[in-house]
Amino acid sequence: MRKIVIWAISLSSLISSQLFAVELPGKGISVQPIQSTLSEETFQTLIVSKALEKLGYDIKPIKEVDYNVAYSSIASGDATFMAVSWEPLHNTQYQAAGGNAKFYRVGNYVENAAQGYLIDKKTAEKYNITNIAQLKDPKIAKLFDTNGNGKADLTGCNPGWGCEIAINHHLKAYGLNNSVEHNQGNYAAMMADTITRYKEGKPILYYTWTPYWVSDVLKPGKDVVWLQVPFSAMPNDEKIETKLPNGANYGFPPSIMHIAANKKWAEDNPTAAKLFSIMRMPLADINAQNLRMHNGEASPANIERHANGWIKAHQKLFDSWVKTAVEAAGKN
Repeated sequence: MRKIVIWAISLSSLISSQLFAVELPGKGISVQPIQSTLSEETFQTLIVSKALEKLGYDIKPIKEVDYNVAYSSIASGDATFMAVSWEPLHNTQYQAAGGNAKFYRVGNYVENAAQGYLIDKKTAEKYNITNIAQLKDPKIAKLFDTNGNGKADLTGCNPGWGCEIAINHHLKAYGLNNSVEHNQGNYAAMMADTITRYKEGKPILYYTWTPYWVSDVLKPGKDVVWLQVPFSAMPNDEKIETKLPNGANYGFPPSIMHIAANKKWAEDNPTAAKLFSIMRMPLADINAQNLRMHNGEASPANIERHANGWIKAHQKLFDSWVKTAVEAAGKN
């Protein structure tokens, strides 16, 4: 009799699980994730993809394109979502591709992402450099000259990333075009050269952001210092105050990374839309994963393992996202 009861319970559980699988809201619906060519964005993109997969969606391999193409692809429906829609850094690309009329962008996936300009602490203290406007002085600018043209060499931003627009605007607004050269190209390669210069004891000047591995290698406050700017100056006449409550001004407001999805697709998939709106990723966790990549664990298999490890370490949180998304779908 006991065996019959156990068998009946097991059969009931099996039927329930099969029924749930059939009723998964994403069953039969494909998802095309998209991101930039920065492999450091793959980790947070995979976390979103794996949550969608739990909801039954068919996840296609991530496509890598530049940001302009990413936004236009999502707006046209050729891609489903990106997990690294920066605000306000990507405002230009976002609006150019259709803005809120084309995108579903609800919730803050990553908060308080910092950006700005840094120099090595030794040079900062020796010459009392605290503000980027001091580089208008040819003598100060020359300290950071790496090619002998008399201008400070700023390790800057790849063309098409969005930060290049802000940097170029800052150089003009702060009167630095005659004394600072904005070097653009492969950011990772340029930063490798910058770090080498630092290790050789030479002055360095660079732009970076968090979350990214650079600030775990060149630690602000220990190895390098953030430079302030003389006043807030955002591109495209955006009236955004970048001065922080403590009075410091680093030229960029604390930024947010959203999950941006095709609006019509999100409307047709309220479960996924709810998921996008509630997911949160600690900035420190992305920094830590990016550093592991920088230290040699950068293969697709490594990043996949990092994502699975993060989910396992935060299983209750991850499961709560999925559960809340399913419950929200049931109310629609």
